[in-house]
Amino acid sequence: MKAILTHPGSAHKDDLLACCLLLSRHRVPIWRREPTEEDLVDPDIVVVDVGGEHTPERKNFDHHQFPADHEPICALSLVLKDFGLYDDARNFCDWLEPAEWFDSRGPFETAKWLGVDRDVMNALNSPIDITLLRRFAQKTEWNPGDPIWEMMRMVGEDLVMFLRSLRERIDYVAKHVELMEITEGGESLRILYMPRTESMPDDPSSGIARYIATTGEKVDGLIYPDRRGSGFGLSRYDDCPRLDFSQLEREDDVHFAHARGFVAKTSATELDRLLELMRAALIQ
Repeated sequence: MKAILTHPGSAHKDDLLACCLLLSRHRVPIWRREPTEEDLVDPDIVVVDVGGEHTPERKNFDHHQFPADHEPICALSLVLKDFGLYDDARNFCDWLEPAEWFDSRGPFETAKWLGVDRDVMNALNSPIDITLLRRFAQKTEWNPGDPIWEMMRMVGEDLVMFLRSLRERIDYVAKHVELMEITEGGESLRILYMPRTESMPDDPSSGIARYIATTGEKVDGLIYPDRRGSGFGLSRYDDCPRLDFSQLEREDDVHFAHARGFVAKTSATELDRLLELMRAALIQ
């Protein structure tokens, strides 16, 4: 790959983030100018957010030629699709769909779609956004070693790592998780239990909430391996008001019970005992 080419002038989140993503794979210069016909037919030059065509086989990723009624999409979306990461990004990156709307529909339509006043859009701006976009727009070429280029590479690498590692965790949860129902005093709870296995991703519990969201299961409480010890964590799911783990503070095998009652840590490892602790945390 020779270079990544995007439009000159003002920079926007979609072209900057699309370039960030591309830098995670191609450590090449970024050119900020209008593309030539030679650029558009050269598959070794990635043309982003400019050029008037979407031809992934030639590495051209523009969306401006799409009709006005096309679903909201931006250059970043097209690059994510080419990387095979778009579906996970739409599921796991809550900021992506608003970014697609903002770039393709503008701030007024986006605010209407979100159900907020137009002024709210300005209130969400960050000095980080402003500085990175302004500095990126100031030069016509960025090369490895330039601070902005290096920062963009890190953003792209972190985005790819986030999506791939979260997918790994969700797949792990789906493979090993058990859903069970417990009752106590006429009350019932839906508990998601994730056992400890010999081979686990780092912090496997971080994929549980996303797994539940994708399945639509009703869950009240969680039992999962404690990443800081050999025992387990017990917690509410979606802040279930029927569980108060501060009630477990006097249990011999519970070494931490948060005063606000939303989580506890135990050295217990047997499922029967873990479920017993869950019952004990149920508010009667």
